[in-house]
Amino acid sequence: MTPNNRFLLSAVALAATLVLAGTAEATLVRAVPFDTKVGEAESIILGKCIRTRSQWDDAHRWILTYSTFSVEQTLKGNPPPEITMVTPGGQVGSIHQDSIGITPFNEGDERVIFVKSTRLGPTVLYFDQGAYAVETDDHGEKIVMPVNTAEVRIDTQRGKAVEPEQARPLGDFRGQVREAMQRVDAQKMDMLRAAMHRQAAGNESPFSKYRWLLVVAVVGASLATWRLLRR
Repeated sequence: MTPNNRFLLSAVALAATLVLAGTAEATLVRAVPFDTKVGEAESIILGKCIRTRSQWDDAHRWILTYSTFSVEQTLKGNPPPEITMVTPGGQVGSIHQDSIGITPFNEGDERVIFVKSTRLGPTVLYFDQGAYAVETDDHGEKIVMPVNTAEVRIDTQRGKAVEPEQARPLGDFRGQVREAMQRVDAQKMDMLRAAMHRQAAGNESPFSKYRWLLVVAVVGASLATWRLLRR
């Protein structure tokens, strides 16, 4: 099972059976680096939600919501013109379920989404960290904004909270995705070269490992023999 499958199923398991009014409390979560999200995403799309539906899962334990997006732009990958995202939570009849770290989609929402495949269908990679709201400013420029959340995101390597991502124009966001893809590709090539080097070193014969030592030994023996024959 892939990490995102486990992530999705865990989120389903955490869904509340009934949502009661209460005070929201901050949740600590691991901050996922932008390059990691770009590298792991099957595709990255700009799309508009055109319809949603919620239904029980096959076991009738958890509610899942299916949100269909019309793809307006593709930032990575080759997605279909329409893609339906599945996320935990939603409402069926009078029963409503919510899941921590998952912002529901509504018809008419325009979003940038990092898409990841799971056995339940396409979903949002790292959920709230893989979905961005999109609004159009007074000049007609699309602005990409991180989803509002009560989560506190922690850099697990440094053990400290990270600053929230900033809103930026869609053009800048596209450029950041492109640069991240180049860095990820370069890292993959470095890893491939290192693996090939290790494999070559592991397959090297004893003779090739010590060939220069053997050459020196042979030359030394020949020189000693030549000197002996001259006596």
